[in-house]
Amino acid sequence: MGHVAELAGVSVRTLHHYDGVGLVRPSARTAAGDRAYSAGDVERLREVLAYRRLGFGLREIAELVDDPSADAVAHLRRLRGLLLERRDRADAMVTAIDKELDARAKGKRVTPEEQLDVLGARLYDAIGGAYPATRRTDPRIAAQIRDALGDAQTVLNVGAGTGSYEPADRAVTAVEPSAVMRAQRPTGAAPCVAAAAESLPFEDRSFDVAMAVSTVHHWGDPTAGLREMRRVARRVVVLTFDTDEPRWQDRFWLTRDYLPEFADVLADFPSLAAMAEAIGARAEPVPVPWDCADGLFEAYWRRPEAYLEDHVRRAMSVWTRVGPEPERRAVRNLGEDLASGRWTERNGDLAGLDAADLGLRLLVG
Repeated sequence: MGHVAELAGVSVRTLHHYDGVGLVRPSARTAAGDRAYSAGDVERLREVLAYRRLGFGLREIAELVDDPSADAVAHLRRLRGLLLERRDRADAMVTAIDKELDARAKGKRVTPEEQLDVLGARLYDAIGGAYPATRRTDPRIAAQIRDALGDAQTVLNVGAGTGSYEPADRAVTAVEPSAVMRAQRPTGAAPCVAAAAESLPFEDRSFDVAMAVSTVHHWGDPTAGLREMRRVARRVVVLTFDTDEPRWQDRFWLTRDYLPEFADVLADFPSLAAMAEAIGARAEPVPVPWDCADGLFEAYWRRPEAYLEDHVRRAMSVWTRVGPEPERRAVRNLGEDLASGRWTERNGDLAGLDAADLGLRLLVG
C-alpha cells in the first residue's frame, strides 16, 4: 500500500479511506498473504484520483467508476473530454483577464459586473449564453440536413449543444457532455443525456439516424465517436469540415489573411476521407449563405465587420482555442483593413455571391 501511495502521490491514509468506503479495495494477495493491489485495482485507483482532481465528490466518483457501460477506455475518453472543457474554460478566463488588463492600462473604469466575470464567477455561463444568442438554426442548412435525415422517425443528436437543427417532427434524443450547454437548451427541447460521443449509452441500432452538427472537432477522439454513432444507428448524418484539400485554409479570407493559427486548431483533426470511411458515408458540400443565421465561424464571410464584435466571436470556439494574442492581432488587422479599404480590394469579388463553399461538408451514410 505504501508503494502504491507513493506512485499515486497520495497518503496511505487516503488509500485506507478509499478501502474503508469501498471505493478502491486491494483484491490481490502477496506470497506472504498480505493484501495487495492488482492491475485492475490500480486502474480503478487511477480513475478515482483523476475524477477527484477534477473536483468530483466521492459519491459521484463511485457512480462513475461503477458504471457498467464504461470500460477503462471509456473512462479515459470521458476524462479527456472533461480536461478539454476545463482547458477551454481556463483559456476563456485568460482572455477575460487580458481584456480587463488592457482596459485598466488605458485608464478605463471596470464595472463590478465585469470584475466578477473576469474572476470567473459568471464567465462560463456567459460563454454558454453566447451560443443561443448567435448560433441559431439557418433554414437553408437545416433543409439540407432534413433531406439527409430522410424518413427517419427516431433521431439521436450527438454533441447537441443548445439544440440547433434538431428536427421538430421526429422523436429526438440529445446527447451533450457539457452541463453549461445542457442548461442553455430551451424549454420543451428534446430530452438530453449527459454523455460523450465516444461512449454512447445506447444499444446497437437503437435509432434510425444519428446526427452531429458542427461538433466533431470538439470530441477527444472523433473517429471513435463516429464509429459509436454508426453502432447505435442505422444511418449517420454529420456536418463537419474538410481539411483534405491542399492549403484548405486559403478558402476563407479570415484564416488566410488574419488567423493562420486556425490550421493549428485542426492539426490533429482526421481527414474527411477517414471520417467518411468510419461511417461508410458520402460527402456533399454545404454552402454558407451570405446572410447565414447561424453564427458559426464561417457565417460572416460577406459581413466582415461582424468579426470585430466580441459577442459574435465568443460564440465561436476557434477564438478561445487560438488564444488571446492571435485574436487581438486578427481583430486589429481586420479593423485596419476595413477602415482603409484594403479588405474590399482583396475580397471585392465576394459581393456578387449569394453563398460560398468554405469547406463545410455533410457526411451521409
